[in-house]
Amino acid sequence: MIRKTGVLFFSILICLLGNAQLLSKPILFTAADTLRGTITETRKGWNVLKYALQVKVDIPNKSISGKNKMTFVEEVPIKTIQVDLQQPLTIDSILLPGGQHLRYQQNGNAWMVELDNRAEPSRFPHETYLTIYYHGVPTEAKNAPWDGGLIWKEDASNNPFIATACQGIGASVWWPCKDHQSDEPDLGMTIAIEAPDSLSAVSNGRLKNVSSSNAGNKIWTWEVTNPINSYAVTMNIGNYTHWKDTLQGEGGILEMEFWALNENVEKAKKQFAQAKPMLQCFEYWFGKYPFYKDGYKLIETPFLGMEHQSAIAYGNGYKNGYRGRDLSSTGWGLKWDYIIVHESGHEWFGNSITTYDIADMWVHEGFTMYSEVVYTECQSGKEAAYDYAYGLQKRNSNDRPIIGSYGVNNEGSGDMYSKGATIIHSIRNMMNDDEKFRGLLRNIQSTFFHKIVTSKDIETFIMKETGLQLETFFDQYLRTANIPVLEYSLNNKKRLLCFRLTNTVDNLVLPLSYSYNNKSKKLLANTKWTKMKLTKDEWEQWNPTNLQRNYLLAVRRVEDTKSN
Repeated sequence: MIRKTGVLFFSILICLLGNAQLLSKPILFTAADTLRGTITETRKGWNVLKYALQVKVDIPNKSISGKNKMTFVEEVPIKTIQVDLQQPLTIDSILLPGGQHLRYQQNGNAWMVELDNRAEPSRFPHETYLTIYYHGVPTEAKNAPWDGGLIWKEDASNNPFIATACQGIGASVWWPCKDHQSDEPDLGMTIAIEAPDSLSAVSNGRLKNVSSSNAGNKIWTWEVTNPINSYAVTMNIGNYTHWKDTLQGEGGILEMEFWALNENVEKAKKQFAQAKPMLQCFEYWFGKYPFYKDGYKLIETPFLGMEHQSAIAYGNGYKNGYRGRDLSSTGWGLKWDYIIVHESGHEWFGNSITTYDIADMWVHEGFTMYSEVVYTECQSGKEAAYDYAYGLQKRNSNDRPIIGSYGVNNEGSGDMYSKGATIIHSIRNMMNDDEKFRGLLRNIQSTFFHKIVTSKDIETFIMKETGLQLETFFDQYLRTANIPVLEYSLNNKKRLLCFRLTNTVDNLVLPLSYSYNNKSKKLLANTKWTKMKLTKDEWEQWNPTNLQRNYLLAVRRVEDTKSN
């Protein structure tokens, strides 16, 4: 699904900010980065409708071959389009309907396909398709999911155990496509995987057919009916056992499937039981699961995990926490399996709502990390959730902004996870109404259901829904690495609290509040000194730690300010 924005996409050389200091060296972006990250002229004017991918896996040689039928709509006359396929994979041929071969030129990982030697369509918009044949030895992921490519491993019984992981590096690391988040196939796709008949091949959506190939292998054909981001398309091959369950949810009966290695079935059945109450919790907070037609799957993989749409990759060792650790250091994160919860949360934020440019990936990761907070609340109550959220806040490095550089396939700081979650937690506390906050999360989902968005879209929507003036708030936390400092002084005789914000963008305003005796006190903080007379109860209960628990702030007491 293509959505036009007014963002500039052609920056080649930029400097990022970290803690308000210029990095010692500028980040250099190349022409290849622009081809990968920009809607160039060769990506404009056409919209993908559907993919039909067929892949044959040669396990001994770690190679693949196949074809992808790419159906698209030409909205205007086009002479050249860009197809993405990463080296060392290579394209063998590209055919029009009827078998006409098209000319193409390789430019690194981008392939420029010439359409001007075909019969000119008589009218526009015009629907057509290309069939792209390819083969090769794809990039092997050495440390998935942090790098990308194919993972070739074996299980404990020496059976092949294979998977794909390609967020960041891109889907074109293993199949040819229009590899940009802004254009998802409106009508979904089919994925047919040919693998040895002793193994199972699992992908997104629903299994439509298992057939035999001429080579004596099996072909597993899966169908996705919803739009899907290319990096969320997956291939998993292993000696699997699978079982099913159902959930009576907001969208009706949701079919759930679980795929685990034969050797891990008993552990998997115990651990994967967490999925149903988690989905119930997420539907309560976010709205209905976004992919009822395609179902929900958990699939054991030879790497940690990934949010593959309707086919969540799981490799957390059947332990609670993150590989047995609590990322919040509060203890609450050991009550549930991090990979099941976090990667499933991406079904709402990342898979249903997808950002136009990966520079805005905080929308995926910040909201999804907050799904961990709400799941803790579903399990253990609000105080536990607030403990967890405060624990996550301490993971921030504040090295650079969490929004990256547009148009060059560049993510922002890894703080997009923990700081992104704290941004959402801060908005919740500014609203000071949990039902309205839950309504906000659900309205974000219903409004942007299966849509491509920018950070600005989400920011504007939140301000409209809440009535809060958050322009400077978003600029502070998304576009700088600086953490505001709340300076305050106390006049004991007058019970006078004076406060202001420093280390901020111009004119930052934060509507804060702190709790005392089951009540709340509002503080409208800005960059100028503000005086506030407190009641006796408010004075006795004043504790700036409460503010730090609810907002991303540093707090510093100062003496003898002119404000007193």
